[in-house]
Amino acid sequence: MSALVEKRAGRSLAARKALKVDLTGKVAFVAGVADTYSYGFGIARELANAGATVVFGTWPPVLKIFERTLKKKGDDFKLDDGSEMEIGKVYPLDAVFDTPEDVPEEIKTNKRYAGVGGYTIQEVVDQVKADYGKVDILVHSLANGPEVTKPLLDTSRKGYLAASSASAYSMVSMVSRFGPLMPVGGSVVSLSYIASERVVPGYGGGMSSAKSQLESDTRTLAFEAGRRYGIRVNTISAGPLKSRAASAIGGDGDKTFIERAIDYTRNNAPLNKVDCSPQNVGSAAFCLLTDLMSAVTGITLYVDSGLHAMGQTLDSPAFEGIAPPEFKGKEDKDLVPR
Repeated sequence: MSALVEKRAGRSLAARKALKVDLTGKVAFVAGVADTYSYGFGIARELANAGATVVFGTWPPVLKIFERTLKKKGDDFKLDDGSEMEIGKVYPLDAVFDTPEDVPEEIKTNKRYAGVGGYTIQEVVDQVKADYGKVDILVHSLANGPEVTKPLLDTSRKGYLAASSASAYSMVSMVSRFGPLMPVGGSVVSLSYIASERVVPGYGGGMSSAKSQLESDTRTLAFEAGRRYGIRVNTISAGPLKSRAASAIGGDGDKTFIERAIDYTRNNAPLNKVDCSPQNVGSAAFCLLTDLMSAVTGITLYVDSGLHAMGQTLDSPAFEGIAPPEFKGKEDKDLVPR
């Protein structure tokens, strides 16, 4: 057998084994999960399906609510083989604070933070190190903009910087501090949004700027963390999902911001019959986080039904009277559920 044939055979074997990735013994830290209908939880579920030990970092004010959800279990925790998803541990995490010295007095004395233990990034890193000794997979699924409902022109400096701190710098800090715990070949994924590069009215308060920072930092971190720790760093630009956090953005009229974003995608995306879902984003993240994409780093992967590719909107009055291309594929029931 020639070297070329052997190489092709090896690639074919790798492809056949693609659906049999075994993450047994791997530790995945997923930051920013507070409920089961979210991209972060969808990613965690896919990792658990492959045998990874999944641990969460959850914002202290909603920690008890999430812990009650975990105790109830339910269908969201059923894995593909019928077994129940096991959660290694849930750590309190407020990613706007790097060390205990960064925590202001009003947070220290806030009753929503009382009794939860260390919740700064470095404290959580130290706890994870003591409990597991390493982190193979790091997922950054958190963002916050206290003035997200305000147009950028009306956003205060404090609100703008708060959005950047929680949504972008938190990623830099987590990679910097978790990096030493990550073995060579480890992988990091964060979640972005198309507002990083396109105007999305209603997504304000500096959040669009924060997502731009996140994507830019992804490329720089891919280089620096790749050279220093031998790990990969990527981000996923995901389509809109009506999660609890997204629903809190609010809106004008009869619909929330996220409901209008979903309607817009359904009206204009190339794959308008396929909504973004935790399963879709979870499977895409799974590829980025495992050896299936071991040579891929520094990218922004779009999982948005193709909306990012559009330059004009089909629901614009400019197209009035022109019928959009008809869908000739399968029926809705045969596609990924909405």
